[in-house]
Amino acid sequence: MKQMQKGFTLIELMIVVAIIGILAAVAIPNYQDYVARSKFSAALTETAGGKTGWDAVLLDGLTPAFGTDPSTGGIGVNAAGTHTTLALDTAAGTITGTIQNGPASVQGQTITYTRAADGTWSCTTTVDAKFFAPGVCN
Repeated sequence: MKQMQKGFTLIELMIVVAIIGILAAVAIPNYQDYVARSKFSAALTETAGGKTGWDAVLLDGLTPAFGTDPSTGGIGVNAAGTHTTLALDTAAGTITGTIQNGPASVQGQTITYTRAADGTWSCTTTVDAKFFAPGVCN
């Protein structure tokens, strides 16, 4: 009587390991891109958070500043955010966020909102365009 095979042969195990390696080689770069997109979106939201407060403070005749107290010019955001470090330039009318704690592809990149004289806001960024949808930020 023949004995039944128990377990897997070495070639079968090597094929499984090779398949897992190929899948990982494709998945890891895609995952890193998704993380970078997520970090950019969070930083964009955090930077854009001050636009409405900026407009409200200007309407009250005050100079925009960090903080949440509009009576002192607070625009509703603080300089140190969760995803960005923000900077205000009241003379140029800009809110600039520098992305913190992200993947190398977006770490240290900037998002800048600029207020025009007519009250419209435009966005520019140093982040590679593959990390956000067209029209989100130039």
